[in-house]
Amino acid sequence: MPTLNWIGKDKIQKHHHEVAFRALEHKYGFNAQGQQEEPVDSENMIIHGDNLAALKSLLPQYEGRIDCIYIDPPYNTGEERWVYNDNVSDPQLLKWLGEVVGKLGEDFSRHDKWLCMMYPRLALMRQLLSPKGAIFISNDDNEQSRLKLVCDAIFGENCFVGNIIWQKTYSPRNDSDGIPTATDYITVYGKKPGWKPKRLERTEDMDESYKNPDNDIDLWTSSDASAAGAADHQSMVYGIQHPITGVMMYPTNGRHWVLSQQEVFEIMNQWCEFEFKDLDDAIERARVCDLSPQDVRPGVLGIVLKKSLQESQQEAQKVYERGQWPKFYFTRNGQGGIRKKTYITNVDGKLITNLWMYSEVGHTDGAKKELKRIFEGRCPFDTPKPSTLIERILQIATDDDSIVLDAFAGSGTTAHAVLSQNKQDHGSRKFILIELMDYADSTTAERVKRVITGYAYKGKTEEEIYSKKLTPKNILKAADFLAQAEMISKMRADEYAKVSKPKIADNCIKVIGTKVYDERMEGIDGDFNFYELGNPLFVDEYTINEEVGEEAIRQYIYYSETRHALNRPQSADDPYLLDRWEGTAYYFNYDADSLTVLDADVLPLKEKAEHTIYYADVCYLSDNELKALNITFKQIPRDISRF
Repeated sequence: MPTLNWIGKDKIQKHHHEVAFRALEHKYGFNAQGQQEEPVDSENMIIHGDNLAALKSLLPQYEGRIDCIYIDPPYNTGEERWVYNDNVSDPQLLKWLGEVVGKLGEDFSRHDKWLCMMYPRLALMRQLLSPKGAIFISNDDNEQSRLKLVCDAIFGENCFVGNIIWQKTYSPRNDSDGIPTATDYITVYGKKPGWKPKRLERTEDMDESYKNPDNDIDLWTSSDASAAGAADHQSMVYGIQHPITGVMMYPTNGRHWVLSQQEVFEIMNQWCEFEFKDLDDAIERARVCDLSPQDVRPGVLGIVLKKSLQESQQEAQKVYERGQWPKFYFTRNGQGGIRKKTYITNVDGKLITNLWMYSEVGHTDGAKKELKRIFEGRCPFDTPKPSTLIERILQIATDDDSIVLDAFAGSGTTAHAVLSQNKQDHGSRKFILIELMDYADSTTAERVKRVITGYAYKGKTEEEIYSKKLTPKNILKAADFLAQAEMISKMRADEYAKVSKPKIADNCIKVIGTKVYDERMEGIDGDFNFYELGNPLFVDEYTINEEVGEEAIRQYIYYSETRHALNRPQSADDPYLLDRWEGTAYYFNYDADSLTVLDADVLPLKEKAEHTIYYADVCYLSDNELKALNITFKQIPRDISRF
């Protein structure tokens, strides 16, 4: 596998392990009733602070729990003034890590800097992903090739899902040098190999090819009764006698029947009576399989008429004229070849592709207009993404109760999309947003507040009232579609301030309705808690920072031991017990004001377990006593693991 080297790689690969663990400090809660000092009952979080430290702070509660990560990191065009210079003390890095990354003009080390910024963050995000999770990374041509190699190293080359091409604009700038850019990438990796997106809901256009010429119980479309790979499926290569013409039919060269022989036999008996028979047809089957007659599988029987051709014709013709034909049917009024019926109820939704058009998921201009609507005509963020783009990601990558993470939160689009998608499908997805900049509260959180409660708005929105894609199959019906569009535009005219006349754009007949708002946009139900990055857990090698609070320390220790979240509430009956995991009980005897001791006075322990790990300041039990009780003593803070 190709690898990528850059300045500082050997130092930065383990940098996330060296970053100090910081507890999260709650600042306020927010719900439909407004802001309050106390936490609200919500798993939705907005965190202000360096995302490297914030990601690490999430590990005790969220490692392996996040189903979808979307990030929109700095694109590294060479003109941004970054603020993601991590405090790496190695002289080799300090040599070129300046106060600002990406100064005006060409900075020949900017790619190295960008990679050093991204690597430890991606490593932590991988830890947070659930086994069924996936990460979506917005990027452009400046770092796309390098990002791919870095992600191959972190997630595994076999976990690469694809590069989505998003049409971000409908009008590329005329003053662009070279080839104007109209697209960005979204690079996708799964936590494990084989990640697959969910299918989208079926559309009217997709269902258009499904008909019911035989008055069957459901709509169906004609599909091939054979599939490629005859030589590897020789038991499915055999002759079938036509019940009306009597002709012996075989799959075309290189193909085999799509169903097992027993299934086909049962289907053909719905036309008339059939039986299995040795046709001595090795030469014919060898031709289909592209093998010599000596190599073709022996003993494969044909499916032939049991009665005379005349009797069989009469029975089969009655079935054809009756309708509701069997799953294998015959073309050309019953005289032609074999086809298979595929019912609409057995077909999944729309398969996602790697080309996302702005007409389906939005564009950058629409994203700015969206922000302006929310912020009373202002656009407080330069490069927002449309919420519809993130909604599409949620549709293909989340369940209705998934946790979604955005570590470069920016204007808060991801939270907006989560709340909107929950409203659409009655889901209970949760969001975690991290934003470094000072606008984390004034812009990121403020947007989410306004989306939740509603906001004053003067302006207009446009909605598609009618949309019909024109295809080679339905182009002759264009006049009918236009008539439908005219009728619908008249019927719904009272719902809108303005309804456009039917027009054709991008091979699609559309009617657009315009709504004018001069009061308030309706809010979306939701809530969140706002956090700042707190103090580090360790002041130095031998001192716990007591300001982080005992609960944060308890969670840290349990996670460091088990790599699982501590969900058991502290009990007054057994206050030092953290929890029990896989036969081991974990105790944390801690007092900020006095020395804690493991001695005979604390025995026997209430939690009976095969093994006990006990944290305290001092142990007065001998090694033999500990061994006899199967207790492992760990001294606070010396024996607390760093991760």
